[in-house]
Amino acid sequence: MRLEGERESSNVEDRRGGGGLPIGVAGGGIGTVVLVVLALLMGVDPRALLDGGGPVAPPQTASQSRHAPAEGQSDEARRFVGRVLASTEDVWTTVFRESGRRYDPPRLVLFSGSVRSGCGVAGAAVGPFYCPADRQIYIDLAFFRDMERQLGASGDFAQAYVIAHEVGHHVQAELGIAQRVGELRARAGEAQGNALSVRMELQADCFAGVWARRAHEMRGILERGDIEEGMGAAAAVGDDRLQRRARGEVVPESFTHGSSAQRVRWFRAGLSAGDFRACDTFETGRS
Repeated sequence: MRLEGERESSNVEDRRGGGGLPIGVAGGGIGTVVLVVLALLMGVDPRALLDGGGPVAPPQTASQSRHAPAEGQSDEARRFVGRVLASTEDVWTTVFRESGRRYDPPRLVLFSGSVRSGCGVAGAAVGPFYCPADRQIYIDLAFFRDMERQLGASGDFAQAYVIAHEVGHHVQAELGIAQRVGELRARAGEAQGNALSVRMELQADCFAGVWARRAHEMRGILERGDIEEGMGAAAAVGDDRLQRRARGEVVPESFTHGSSAQRVRWFRAGLSAGDFRACDTFETGRS
């Protein structure tokens, strides 16, 4: 990606180095309750969190999730996140203005190990997430290292795709989509609720594709191989691939994020169209 010299967003809050927060999962109690509530807000199967996993993150040990990178590496990673977030701000501000709307960008919180959010306390194993309660994005940068080492999704654009996907959830909140789907999920059974969650995640993938197309048109950020990195990351975090890796079998009715093929297809749809109106994953017959 060509981000050298680009501005950094002022909406990045760095909470790393605080020693993390204790999370009691195995023993039950408030830690378990908080994580279950967080899972429901995120559209994640709560059993995934209680089993120590997360929606997209590979397995981590406590030492991995709390390991602090070297200072120079840490600073460069923060700059990269800030530049990607700034790019999403520029794109979505423009897109919203074109349709007569005003875009209010999210805040992105960097943490190490665990973090307290408006949705409760979450650990690094949850993976990057968007909290609708405080409209903030939370990322432990160790996820990017583990995404490369354990899931084979490497490259700077793979990381940018993850950030753009979470920003996509904020766009859903800004457009009122998240609220409407939340109301539907509250009345739905488990299977229908999972299906709605999949539609939400696929739309966020499509919005990430819209960002990539528009950002390249505005600033020429894409280099050879970047799109392949993005599609590789989308495929790596498909429910079918993660379930096969973790359980040795695939249970489609338990999907909450979509299959690898679906995630790649919708990322590509947004990239091709460059228009968020092409991202109606809720339209009957589309998957």
